[in-house]
Amino acid sequence: MTHPALRPGRTAVITGAASGIGLAAARHFAALGLNVVMADRSEAALQQAAAHLGAAAVHTEVVDVARPGDLVRLHEAAAARFGDVHVLMNNAAIGDNPGKPWNNTNGWRQLLEINLLGVIHGVQAFVPAMLAHDTPAVVVNTGSKQGITLPPGNSAYNVAKAGVKAFTELLAHELRQAAPGRVSAHLLIPGFTFTGMTGRAEKPAGAWTAEQVVEVMVAGLAKGDFYLFCQDHESTRAMDERRMAWAVGDLIHNRPALSRWHPDYAEAFAAFMKG
Repeated sequence: MTHPALRPGRTAVITGAASGIGLAAARHFAALGLNVVMADRSEAALQQAAAHLGAAAVHTEVVDVARPGDLVRLHEAAAARFGDVHVLMNNAAIGDNPGKPWNNTNGWRQLLEINLLGVIHGVQAFVPAMLAHDTPAVVVNTGSKQGITLPPGNSAYNVAKAGVKAFTELLAHELRQAAPGRVSAHLLIPGFTFTGMTGRAEKPAGAWTAEQVVEVMVAGLAKGDFYLFCQDHESTRAMDERRMAWAVGDLIHNRPALSRWHPDYAEAFAAFMKG
């Protein structure tokens, strides 16, 4: 079974489609018989990626998701080529690390404009038309486990993905009121996935492939899941659940922020993980 928005002849728009999870999604949607609109910042990368799909119903657009007008133009191009859009996958992101919370204002702004505002720009450009037509439609926003447990290392990326999580939860609620059962929003939550942001030439043993992430996404959409939660080869579902529970427990039990990495709580966290 597949989600009714993923039926042959319907149209999917994917940002960040030239590589990684976006390209894997484009391949999967094309194989299902959907029209696919691939958006990314590089014309050369888009053309190379589209050539791998081998499908006639593919259209590419050079888009910078940090610019709201580019998303409006993307919607206009998709509608002109294929008509109504049924799947919007806001997937574009960068993995830059602009540094500490008190450093590099411009770097923080650039990352947030792409990784968080890019999602918002996509929703605002496409969802009004999705609400106006009378066929099933879905919005999938690509988040991250890092937006839930906030591991130290790249504060800006974590902040952006935490924002995507909150925004998508609120969007899902609003769509339930506006078009119950017809237009829905979903949060894709990849774990350690081998993409261009991994920064390695070969797939690490602990990483999933982008194709595995897309398989979880499509299966979850068919079931109506909101949280499209992915594993990897470094952690089990049980481990991820306990890490998330500990993170929420910081607030409930008034522990220090990110106490999982606080030396005074190392033993308590280790015991918690053992169950």
